[in-house]
Amino acid sequence: MSKGVLVDTTRCIGCRSCQIACKAWHDLEARYKPSNGTYTSPEKLSADCYTLIEFFDKKTGDQPSWKFVKEQCLHCQDPACASACPVGALKKTPEGPVIYDQWLCIGCRYCMLACPFQIPKYEWDTTNPWVQKCNFCASRVASDMAPACVKACPMDVMYFDDYDKIAQEAERRINNFPGKYVNHIYGFREAGGTSWMYIADRPFRKLGFNTDVSDKPYPALTWKPSLSKILWEEAGLLAVLGGILYLRNRRNHEEGKK
Repeated sequence: MSKGVLVDTTRCIGCRSCQIACKAWHDLEARYKPSNGTYTSPEKLSADCYTLIEFFDKKTGDQPSWKFVKEQCLHCQDPACASACPVGALKKTPEGPVIYDQWLCIGCRYCMLACPFQIPKYEWDTTNPWVQKCNFCASRVASDMAPACVKACPMDVMYFDDYDKIAQEAERRINNFPGKYVNHIYGFREAGGTSWMYIADRPFRKLGFNTDVSDKPYPALTWKPSLSKILWEEAGLLAVLGGILYLRNRRNHEEGKK
């Protein structure tokens, strides 16, 4: 059964427990400043930051009004990143996560260009780079366990359940509290639907969401519909690059076993 997560932005207090849990579960290093001996919160999603709490400050009269929004891969129902990948390094699992196989990746970065939410990130600071992003804690979800970020949240900001149930829960909250939420479920239709959905008490564009995303799935706009038009020379070059990167991946894999 496909799973999903509903994020209720009205409940988030910005504690960043989800960020810490994500780092811990995926064994990602925290950013350390040796100059003052402190750890800092990431400013944006990156190859070593899969989830991020964004801060929005808006004054209501003389009082500041803080809003916090959790950002990560939305795990599209029909992911553009997977469609754009020429070697199948990205795929949507039956349980909901869009996962990445680094041993298939040839480093073309088409996934980064295809994603309407600009989620996949590249390891620019390493000689053996991979693409990185939230994987929806796929191993946990496959075992019917909530993702690490969901489990760590002290405010029940995130509701993890079957995909159909999270959409129903979002509608229930909006209908039961019409003055609390805007009448929109972000992710219900965007990009053809995503496994992560959001509800909020103010327009989503004011919370940093891309509100220009089409309601139609994006794979129709990626390279595969035009595959037959690619010149044989370009296809040959892609094959050569793929072979080189395959050998590199194989070497790294063998070195990792030693």
